Amino acid sequence: MLEIGCGSCSNLWMVAREGFEAHGIDLSSEAIELGHRMMAHWGVSGELKVGSMTELPYPDESMDVVLDVFSSYCLPETDFRQCLAEVVRVLKPGGLFFSYSPSMASDAFRNHAPARKIDEYTLGGILRTTSPYFGNDHPFRFISPDHYQEVLTACGLVMTDCERVGRSYRQMQEYFEFVVITASRGSN
Repeated sequence: MLEIGCGSCSNLWMVAREGFEAHGIDLSSEAIELGHRMMAHWGVSGELKVGSMTELPYPDESMDVVLDVFSSYCLPETDFRQCLAEVVRVLKPGGLFFSYSPSMASDAFRNHAPARKIDEYTLGGILRTTSPYFGNDHPFRFISPDHYQEVLTACGLVMTDCERVGRSYRQMQEYFEFVVITASRGSN
């Protein structure tokens, strides 16, 4: 199993604990260093690498599962599509892709000013002080279930599950939602 954007391995350690061969990739060498320490702390191990989600350093058809837990959202749309192409490349036939991504139904996207859109789905950061995730000054991409279906189909993945998970902030004044999907790579 591969987690893209694994950070400190707060998800990956559970994969390793269950006996799966755990792999993680993150752009940050500091995060990978922390991930090694945390995996050791939890008494598990995994192969962690510094690298990009748009150029996965793994052989073709080498992974049974690829996890994206609130990580690829930092990629603008064009890079996200490249990331999905890489996911398809490294997944074995019949392999699964799981993703937990910010939804366009979130108030942070629908009421995004003063942030500007850098493409149809991506903000140049979360700049409104009352928004959840305020202070993220990097690209912040949102997606709808329909758009996720479209991009998955375009790259050869079949959506098998799709759910919305949301919560409110500031006494229910602000809503933030995630689109949670599972998709399968067909056989060659």
